[in-house]
Amino acid sequence: METPQVSRKRAFGAPTIARIGLGALLLLTGIAKLADIRGFAGIVADYSLLPDVLLLPVALAIGLAELGLAFWLLSGRRVAAAAAVTLVMHLAYFLLLATTLLRGITLSNCGCFGVFWPRPLGLSSLAEDLVLAAIAFLLWRSAARRAAVTR
Repeated sequence: METPQVSRKRAFGAPTIARIGLGALLLLTGIAKLADIRGFAGIVADYSLLPDVLLLPVALAIGLAELGLAFWLLSGRRVAAAAAVTLVMHLAYFLLLATTLLRGITLSNCGCFGVFWPRPLGLSSLAEDLVLAAIAFLLWRSAARRAAVTR
């Protein structure tokens, strides 16, 4: 069975734009968080979920995870798996932000871009994570279909 030829136009279509866009965004957010890790740990503390001893390790893990996921998406390898991890991450962020709002906690900086672009936690933060989760879902679905065709 012959493998279908992918045209150059299709290779730079919506899935590639989504993959590179998500990867670039995660690269930016990961770098921003790691550039002032102590400041980001302070933002993590504002969510009032973790003991002080875990703030710095969790902040570091979040920044490194975003950076690693960015490189994975940008590499173009195992795109379906990378998109699935991205989807789960953004759904987890959505749940964290939603429960924080429901708990009545007011944050002047949601921490989405570390300390460098402070943005208050609000409904727009929830919407952003839902949009990013939707893009990751569509990328996952597209990559999974493409992988099934080439098998």
